[in-house]
Amino acid sequence: MNEQQPSRDALAEDRTILANERTFASWMRTSLGCVAIGVGFQGLFPTMQPAWVPRAIATGFLVLAILVITMAERRASAVLERLSAHVVVTAKVMNLRLFTILICLGATALAVAIWTVRID
Repeated sequence: MNEQQPSRDALAEDRTILANERTFASWMRTSLGCVAIGVGFQGLFPTMQPAWVPRAIATGFLVLAILVITMAERRASAVLERLSAHVVVTAKVMNLRLFTILICLGATALAVAIWTVRID
């Protein structure tokens, strides 16, 4: 076998790493979808009575977004730490954590705004 050619096992590991990154991106989109549903629900039903009901439902979706992205980051980071890339350049675990932190901060800020900002 040529030394310059990566082995089939090495390429399979690289494909697994890339699949892991795609899966994380998919869960990140799901998390952002939960944020959009939460904000949209609050925006579409501001006059619903009692007033805390749409806020609570919107907050539930924002909390779900935080849970989804946090669980996805933990799983993706564990896979990246377990495998080693041979040919591909992988995402850094720190970048996954940065995306997770930013989405969590954004969802938390939106939840606080939903409960504190009064729009008439």
